[in-house]
Amino acid sequence: MNEAIREYAIVTGASSGIGAATARLLAQNGYHVIAAARRIDRLEKLAQENPNIEIQSLDVTDQSSVDALARKLVGKPVSILVNNAGGAFDSATVAETDPAMWSKTYEVNVVGSLRMVQAMLPLIRAHGSGHLLFVSSTAGHSVYEKGGSYTAAKHAETALALTLRLELNGEQIRVTEIAPGMVKTDEFALNRTGGNAQAAAKVYEGVAEPLVAEDIAETIRWCVMLPRHINIDSLVVRPVAQAANHKVHRII
Repeated sequence: MNEAIREYAIVTGASSGIGAATARLLAQNGYHVIAAARRIDRLEKLAQENPNIEIQSLDVTDQSSVDALARKLVGKPVSILVNNAGGAFDSATVAETDPAMWSKTYEVNVVGSLRMVQAMLPLIRAHGSGHLLFVSSTAGHSVYEKGGSYTAAKHAETALALTLRLELNGEQIRVTEIAPGMVKTDEFALNRTGGNAQAAAKVYEGVAEPLVAEDIAETIRWCVMLPRHINIDSLVVRPVAQAANHKVHRII
């Protein structure tokens, strides 16, 4: 255990996937984790695993929900914010996509992260040091067909992290972007395909070892627990089978 024990770590989108894995791992390493998400029933199950996990209902697209969390944490040693809430909600071409899907994707991935930063930054500053982490995507570094809404949002989230690092220079606040490639979770591809389980399964078809949520959680833990003078600006994490967003080795 390091000096960060009992500091507060806020993890958004903690009800499943990378968020749940991150909350679990940080709690195992001594942090007091605020596991925040909309689905409180899933959070309750997560909290049963470790007394270091405290749950909070949170919708990052609702300013009043974000503000309520901030009020609850006033005076607490908040030092870590993991902006994990996000997702992709369509796989249509630019010519055929519904603009509402672009708005939804941007609101969750980008504006939601912005709301959380604005709410938590005063608490982190009051603590004296901290770490802002963004679970972005390799989609924030390059684009691909039928991914316009998601790649546009993730490019914006990457830009948010880059801008914050410039604006916070001189303060003891680290800013890290984690950019995963192919990660096989229970819900990401399913949400993107509108609940089509067969289409979701094809995303990972033939890939021997895609990343899993615990792999990304470990990269977050590593970044957080490095000595405080070390900042990992951006960490791209892919499975060996994926050389680029568009090039994946599949065993047929």
